Amino acid sequence: MITEAKAQEYRDKGYIVVPSLLTPAEVAEIVAAADSVMGRAKELDRSDEILDLDDAHTRHAPLVRRIKNPNQHHEVFARLAKQPRILDVLEKVLGPDIRFHHSKLNNKSAGGGAAVEWHQDWAFYPHTNDDVLAVGIYLDDCGLDNGPLLCVPGSHKGPTFDHHVDGAFCGAMDPTVAKLDYGKAEALYGPAGSITVHHARMVHGSALNRSNRTRRLYLMGYTAADAWPLLGVPDFAAYEAMMVRGRSTLAPRIKEAPIRVPFPVAKNQGSIYENQKELKHRFFDEDGPDGRRAAE
Repeated sequence: MITEAKAQEYRDKGYIVVPSLLTPAEVAEIVAAADSVMGRAKELDRSDEILDLDDAHTRHAPLVRRIKNPNQHHEVFARLAKQPRILDVLEKVLGPDIRFHHSKLNNKSAGGGAAVEWHQDWAFYPHTNDDVLAVGIYLDDCGLDNGPLLCVPGSHKGPTFDHHVDGAFCGAMDPTVAKLDYGKAEALYGPAGSITVHHARMVHGSALNRSNRTRRLYLMGYTAADAWPLLGVPDFAAYEAMMVRGRSTLAPRIKEAPIRVPFPVAKNQGSIYENQKELKHRFFDEDGPDGRRAAE
């Protein structure tokens, strides 16, 4: 559980960090599960429906950028969706009725793990109201040097920025068009077992991992039960099974929020890393000393 002051910090800034919420033993169990799933990379030449592979990946030198929907591929991740201490935190900001939305594990390998350009999760999956957020669990100690999550404070109260290029969704904002003070972005870091919580409309991203330490972040999306996806519910039984606390409802709560739909779909499918390849003006520059553009 978090204090009311911490909950208000989330409302004001759009994100919080709760240090060391999970124990070292719990983190070790998650890491073992991640290693088990990622071990398949040695048998793959290209990304599949479970693993998103780095462009430099080979079977002899596997490089995994992401596990897609880990909760569907290992029971440890499935259990984490209902982790009581995490749900206690979420209840303070979402209310008592909470629905799980999705999961992914982003793996930033040591010495150059891929950057994620500025974006808003809201652009991918708008709902009838914006009580929608993501929880991140750091599986490694995360500092300023190994690609922490970066958030622009208060941006969850602003517009939904355009995430398109040449008429198609690309899962990223053009930093030359979306005028924000990116210099105000704050790094969300902490020891392994810490969790981050960020609002779906929060502008966020992460630089390359320039350190010699891996940075793994397991992300789980959640919504208030009365926030219904505007892109539809293709399988109602599966949707109802995603309730993790409280009760569901057939009465969506409608709250005005700026929305852009992610259509036409991205030219490159598979993951946000593939979506963002179409972005013409990148913010996080591989040639920069800290993974950011020198002109930032």
